[in-house]
Amino acid sequence: MCGITGFIDTGVSSRDDLMHAIRQMTGSIQHRGPDDEGIWVDETIPIALGHRRLSIIDLSPSGHQPMVSAHGRYVMVFNGEIYNYLDIKQQLEASGDAPAWKGHSDTEVLLAAFEHWGPEKAIQQCIGMFAIALWDVHHRRLHLIRDRMGEKPLYYGWSNQLFLFGSELKAFYAHPKWTGEINRDALCLYLRHNYIPAPYSIFQHIFKLIPGSILTVSLEAIKKYSAQIPDAELQPKPYWSIHDVVQEGINNHLHISAPEAIDQLHGLMKDAVGKQMIADVPLGAFLSGGIDSSTVVALMQAQSSRPVKTFSIGFYEKEFNEAHYAAAVAGHLRTDHTELYVTPKDAFDIIPRLPKIYDEPFADSSQIPTCLISALTRKHVTVSLSGDGGDELFGGYNRYVYANDVWNWIRKIPYPVRKSIVEAIQLWPPEKWEKSYQIFKKWLPSRYQVNNAGDKIFKLSRILSANSVQGVYKQFISHWKDPQEVVIDGAEPSARYAYHKPADLYDFISWMMYVDAFTYLPDDILVKVDRAAMHVSLETRVPMLDHRIVEYVWKLPFYLKCKQKESKWILRQILYQYVPPELVNRPKMGFGVPLQDWLRGPLREWAEDLLATKRLKDEGFFHVEKVRQKWEEHISGRRNWQYHLWDILMFQAWLASYSHLVTQNSTDPIPLG
Repeated sequence: MCGITGFIDTGVSSRDDLMHAIRQMTGSIQHRGPDDEGIWVDETIPIALGHRRLSIIDLSPSGHQPMVSAHGRYVMVFNGEIYNYLDIKQQLEASGDAPAWKGHSDTEVLLAAFEHWGPEKAIQQCIGMFAIALWDVHHRRLHLIRDRMGEKPLYYGWSNQLFLFGSELKAFYAHPKWTGEINRDALCLYLRHNYIPAPYSIFQHIFKLIPGSILTVSLEAIKKYSAQIPDAELQPKPYWSIHDVVQEGINNHLHISAPEAIDQLHGLMKDAVGKQMIADVPLGAFLSGGIDSSTVVALMQAQSSRPVKTFSIGFYEKEFNEAHYAAAVAGHLRTDHTELYVTPKDAFDIIPRLPKIYDEPFADSSQIPTCLISALTRKHVTVSLSGDGGDELFGGYNRYVYANDVWNWIRKIPYPVRKSIVEAIQLWPPEKWEKSYQIFKKWLPSRYQVNNAGDKIFKLSRILSANSVQGVYKQFISHWKDPQEVVIDGAEPSARYAYHKPADLYDFISWMMYVDAFTYLPDDILVKVDRAAMHVSLETRVPMLDHRIVEYVWKLPFYLKCKQKESKWILRQILYQYVPPELVNRPKMGFGVPLQDWLRGPLREWAEDLLATKRLKDEGFFHVEKVRQKWEEHISGRRNWQYHLWDILMFQAWLASYSHLVTQNSTDPIPLG
């Protein structure tokens, strides 16, 4: 695990200028690789590559990057791990085209594979997570490559005659020529999703590389773009896509018995976990006590000769605490378990650091416990496996069942009737619905007893107005329902899921799982974990996102994933071979924090400063009355707007941290007020 960065300067720069800039950029991501630094410059192009190394495999200097291929054609910086690099090494040796190996790193093997097969064919051979910048010296072309599921981040784009790329935006900020103009359209997307979906970033002309794609650009194409001449060459090309995987699964569905499927998936997962346990440094795992993380830990322990180190985090607030579940699983599997109970002060101490950790606005509030568990884990190990990806693969999110039930219900009601119901609901404000609900609550079955009933009733009214599965899904995943009404001069781009649908994928839950796999998973879940972990120089690995598992699971019949509304059915059958069902069968909990109460209490002064009327007016990004209304309703206790407000607060905190690096347009700096 490492950090990569670099640039091509189409303006005039001396070697000294190139060296100074790349050192600044590489130094800014030192946390991603504290063990070594490397730079490579060719002033005749002029191109510069930078690398920070977290040594995991081959701790010797022979793994140093940037690395030049044996025949001198390629220069590479690489972030990630190739788990089957020993198999690829054997193939190269059998072909007679292997170089004289200098060490035993996966980087050296990967570079030799690029020389042997070429970039696209070589990357097809790889099982792993990776973000790669590969400079072709002969053809003067740069290849940027990102792993299939988006585990490793890779940004690229243009600023002031520069083509930049890197693991994090802070590397761009460090270049002396950097200026960034905030993309107000992307800001609209952020308010809807609480993250900025790929390919967008918070800046104009800066993009996230789509998972499973290669961007190949020539020096000439980069020069054209810097002169604002559109060029088709500057489009990423997919070498793998979840769309094609799902379509292949539909076309070649497995007709297989449940025991056969369990056995085959068990073997795949055991192999994936085993491959990801290879490291020359201490290794452990996150353990929440849920199905996903417990399965990964169980498969680790089954292949380890010593107790696996496991880590969990607990809260003193019972409704947010999962630590006792994790402890029970750890005790049964006999892992070497460490847990940390978090106080509100622990959480508050991390909040001011979030903008620097996450680098662009990011408002999934579970970022707070994720940062804390990462810091705890790094005290003991350098690599940690996680159970992320299980929800998207096996239908684990509660909203899948809820959204499906709601759609099956409302689709039977003629739209004009639904419209009348919506109008009737909205005659009363949420506060009145809340009071009425509290009166009748004691007579309702427990499954209908909820918190913030008034808000939920109003949310239901919006869902009732949807006339498609896309519309229902959009309502379930949205924070701000009308971001364009909040962001000044913002126009929300069309969501990628609106026009990505494999043929014959009619099942609503499967469609939501598919959409989450190429949006929410790489742009929220994996971002959250990557930034939190790499901030403390911890490598995280995600066995369930081995592309062989992803491809296999999408060929399975749906009933093996969700059986009679029991999510993750097949995954549970694997886990039950190691852990008794009673230890893991419980309602799903989110990795949340008591944000609602914190904003009304200990975080109120901090929030009030960021949401001050004059400040919002001076900065000029949000319609002040929209934001202030939600804030005042929240602190009064009339409504719960915790997620809407956290979106705004995380943007405001990010802006305060980076205001000297951004502009409202190409010339005017942002006044902070």
